[in-house]
Amino acid sequence: MTPVRLAEILGELLGTPPGEMPAPYGSWEREAVYASAVALRSLSRRGATGRRSAATPRDAVREVAEEMAVRLRGRAGIAGVRVRPDGFLLIAVTRPGEIVGEIVRADGPPGGIVVAEPGRAGPDYPRTWDNPGFVVRYAHARAVAVGRWARDLGVPVAGFRPEALDDPYDLAVLRLLAELPGRAASRAPGWETYAEHLALAFHDAHEHAPAVPRADESAGPVHTARLWLAMAVRSVLAQILVTPLPDRL
Repeated sequence: MTPVRLAEILGELLGTPPGEMPAPYGSWEREAVYASAVALRSLSRRGATGRRSAATPRDAVREVAEEMAVRLRGRAGIAGVRVRPDGFLLIAVTRPGEIVGEIVRADGPPGGIVVAEPGRAGPDYPRTWDNPGFVVRYAHARAVAVGRWARDLGVPVAGFRPEALDDPYDLAVLRLLAELPGRAASRAPGWETYAEHLALAFHDAHEHAPAVPRADESAGPVHTARLWLAMAVRSVLAQILVTPLPDRL
């Protein structure tokens, strides 16, 4: 399940085209969860501030949210739905790695989303982990290198399985990729800071959950999935920044 597809499903509940993108919620260390204010939007559309059974507007929003949660549970790609006291829906999804497939196939933000005003990377030097400009450039170079190493070590590009991206390090990168549609729609996307966070998460994944086999390990579906993850990170960094990023460093 991707944020674009989830927005479409929530739009179906309202009987309208997709609205604002659901936002990634929590750390995603244990499960991939999105938050949505669709219940408040639904109540606003009806032109009502309350419902007959609701004592307050807050209760009315929660009542609508509970109804929507019932309709969402059991939908393909949705693992569970909780309702916060303020009426926000917390939607746990299956296969959050599907966003990687969308990004790679689109070679950038999915769903026809356009990055209207890309940011700029900071200076390359000094080449230390304290310098965001270096961190971002090095992440792009590493992501490109993954493709070279995977080819040399026999990791197939074909056969991407998003469910293989279930390691906490993979999920940390997926959570940041899931912010992409919402940020692209924002008036202040903060691409420079986002690029740094994405780069740092990818560095961690690259070192602790590598895309290439180690020692006598055979290439498997997880390596193909992580190769696609590296391809997605490379594509996103290149799309959200106007600064040319190196393939080698």
